[in-house]
Amino acid sequence: MGRFEMRWLTAEKNLSALADLSGQWIDMVHGRRPPRGVVLDMDSSVSPTHGEQEMSVWNGHYECTCYHPLFVFNQFGDLERCALRAGNVHSADGWEGVLKPVVARYRGKVSRIYFRADAGFANPEVYEYLEGQGIKYAIRLPANRVLQERIVYLLNRPVGRPPNEVRRSYANFTYQAGSWTKPRRVVAKVEWHPGELYPRVGFIVTSMARSAENVVAFYNKRGTCEQRIKEGKGAIRWTRLSCRTFAANAVRLQLHALAYNLGIAHAGDARADLGLVAHQPQGKADQDRRESRQPRALRCIPDGGSRDPQKPLRRHPATHRGTATAACLVNSVKRSVSRIPSKNNGRRAS
Repeated sequence: MGRFEMRWLTAEKNLSALADLSGQWIDMVHGRRPPRGVVLDMDSSVSPTHGEQEMSVWNGHYECTCYHPLFVFNQFGDLERCALRAGNVHSADGWEGVLKPVVARYRGKVSRIYFRADAGFANPEVYEYLEGQGIKYAIRLPANRVLQERIVYLLNRPVGRPPNEVRRSYANFTYQAGSWTKPRRVVAKVEWHPGELYPRVGFIVTSMARSAENVVAFYNKRGTCEQRIKEGKGAIRWTRLSCRTFAANAVRLQLHALAYNLGIAHAGDARADLGLVAHQPQGKADQDRRESRQPRALRCIPDGGSRDPQKPLRRHPATHRGTATAACLVNSVKRSVSRIPSKNNGRRAS
């Protein structure tokens, strides 16, 4: 198993096929009825290292020696694609190799593709690619003096006694940075919180034609991508990249991605949910990202200390399907092994 993971799978062709396998599994789940639209969320994360791993570098933002992997999720919670990178690269470094294969796979299968990302992906190359592909996007834009001057009338503290609730204001305007080839729409949100002296200001560059409040509400749902990355760290342990070589750690990350897709509760419900998140009724733009989340199925069986031993453990239907799929894979491996003759007694290996 060690040679299989650290020598055979590290070949360039095998690693490329392993990276494409998650997308093939997702297409099999969709089957003949793919969703009408797909929302892609891209984000980077940190995988701390504690040894002499190759290309493990100190990252000043995270203040640790680490890798800096990149992930793309869809609205169903599936991990579309991921890539392992060195620890000191920018958040958007290598985005083409991760995003473009996903977009090419959905081209011709879905009618609409949406894209969301944080301020680390706010660069003109990303904008031009998305616009060229006809993809609607909402990307966080770092604040600067020019943007704040456009909404200076919203930055004045409201007159009168401050209320107990949050005051919010929205603005729309066209903006063109020095590195942009054309002006683009920017949405601004200003929040005055009780007990705070200065407002909270955020800017989003978008190609969507929705109202400013709905654009902000659509972007806020990107927080579920961060929760999925946190779930992968806690449940799948995909931060355990302890191999010596970078290629072996890249293989291990892809194997963890397959394990995540195999056990995720949303994988079996993708065909039933054919609606597009972007077209669903919007909630309040200031809602907490965690408030609207439904409780998810358990990823592991409890130890039974607090459970009545007389009552059977209930399993989520989607989790049961993932367990059945895993059982089929294990049985197929056993059938393959059973055909190998044993060197000890001539009988088939069990």
